Amino acid sequence: MKKGFLGIILHAHLPYVRHPEHESFFEENWLFEAITECYIPLIGVLDRLQKDSVNYRLTLSLSPPLISMLRDDLLQSRYLKYLHRLLELAEKEIIRTRKQPEFQKLARLYRRFFQNTLNTYQDQYHCDLLTAFNKHHNAGTLELITCAATHGFLPLLNVSETAVRNQINMGVNTFASNLGFLPSGFWLPECAYYPGLETLLAEAGIKYFFVDTHGIMDASQSPRNGVYAPMDCGNGVLAFARDPESSRQVWSSHEGYPGDFDYREYYRDIGFDLELDYIAPYILDGEIRINTGIKYHRVTGNDMPKEIYNPKKALAKAHLHAQDFINKRQQQIDALSATMDRMPIMVAPYDAELFGHWWFEGPHWLERVLRLASENTNSVQTISCSDYLKQQSSHQVATPSASTWGDQGYYSYWINETNDWIYPFLHKAEADMEKLASDLQGLAVSPLQTRALNQAARSILLAQASDWPFIMKSGTTIDYANKRITDHLARFNYLHDCIRKNRINERYLTALEIMDNIFPDIDFRDYNPSKKRLPT
Repeated sequence: MKKGFLGIILHAHLPYVRHPEHESFFEENWLFEAITECYIPLIGVLDRLQKDSVNYRLTLSLSPPLISMLRDDLLQSRYLKYLHRLLELAEKEIIRTRKQPEFQKLARLYRRFFQNTLNTYQDQYHCDLLTAFNKHHNAGTLELITCAATHGFLPLLNVSETAVRNQINMGVNTFASNLGFLPSGFWLPECAYYPGLETLLAEAGIKYFFVDTHGIMDASQSPRNGVYAPMDCGNGVLAFARDPESSRQVWSSHEGYPGDFDYREYYRDIGFDLELDYIAPYILDGEIRINTGIKYHRVTGNDMPKEIYNPKKALAKAHLHAQDFINKRQQQIDALSATMDRMPIMVAPYDAELFGHWWFEGPHWLERVLRLASENTNSVQTISCSDYLKQQSSHQVATPSASTWGDQGYYSYWINETNDWIYPFLHKAEADMEKLASDLQGLAVSPLQTRALNQAARSILLAQASDWPFIMKSGTTIDYANKRITDHLARFNYLHDCIRKNRINERYLTALEIMDNIFPDIDFRDYNPSKKRLPT
């Protein structure tokens, strides 16, 4: 008999990176790598489970920037070129490794992998992966939810309630216009919550969201069931907390599964290993070494020479780790069910990009976990949060504490000495946008002015993305993050001044609309603080 539930939530998000002004752009590879190594392998998992009639539940959060990029014609065509380059490189590798049979075997594996990816993307789903995810949502096995418009860090935008409301509502509207229905759940960017946020989520029709463990454990009332039952925030919006045990088993850099010595090593790639003349056509500008996705080595161990990757051993290890994960969830549920007044739910949220991109065997692990959980001999059953709420109608009422799932659990990763300079500029731009919308209320606005106002609103949303302060703190592509923030703010300020002076350069406005074409249904009037437009 089932004693409890496991809710696996994958959060799929990438920052909005699209540069039609360049023939190619390195950061667009973030999307292309994720499609190849994460999203299409995940679709393969779902398709195989459906073919075998496996009874499972999984939740996938699709962020609005990712939704928009997956549907973009330019990025779709560029992704196909990217895939064909990978296939060409794999073919060259098969020839180069002809006297190294172990390496050639892996080169052939990559050729099959890239060819299968191309077949799935181009032939099976006609370059539209959203239709694949929607297919499984309609089948009742995958619950699709969404996120804020540009993954804005909502607690630090809360200087303006209008800013937070527009991040939420535009996120919900973007999801609905592309997927065809309104989401019940909402992934708070960075799981960042502040008390009162549930009011705006309720306005948008959201039924539940997620917080980190301490968001519930440090709530206004001590949780009767720990993190193994959701809390009602007092307005019918439920907060689910992350289970620390299932998180640690996958996320931990010390004891998590992805660090096992048999798994593929992410950081060893032929883009860095091979002669520059040979690899030049497949790296950045023929000079700067980057990952190609072809990797021949396994993790091996700390400070040891990397040994060659063995896919069969890695797959067997993924199956062992899946069984271990399910066994530990069963042990948890057996212990919890003896003390709780309801069936417990263990919420296991992860970045989707972990599965396949960082952890190459992750999709195989996930598939095995879902298959094992579907077997009748288990006491644990996978479930979506929506289905759990249908089964359990009474909940403890309390307010979660301010929290994130970031380093140290609060807001410091997104506001610190590396990135605090951006927030006064963001808040000023937001205030200027609100004043524009308020001043124009009731006045006749020309089509050209409307276009400029809507483009200014787009620039505000794009500047608010949490990805850029995160990158500034993590120290990766800092120059690009700085440029994205300053470019979007400069575009806003330019448009704001043109609108105020009624001197709009239509040619330049058109160029901005082409570069930043996200959110086609945006309405600048939503920035009028006196107006509350609900998602439709």
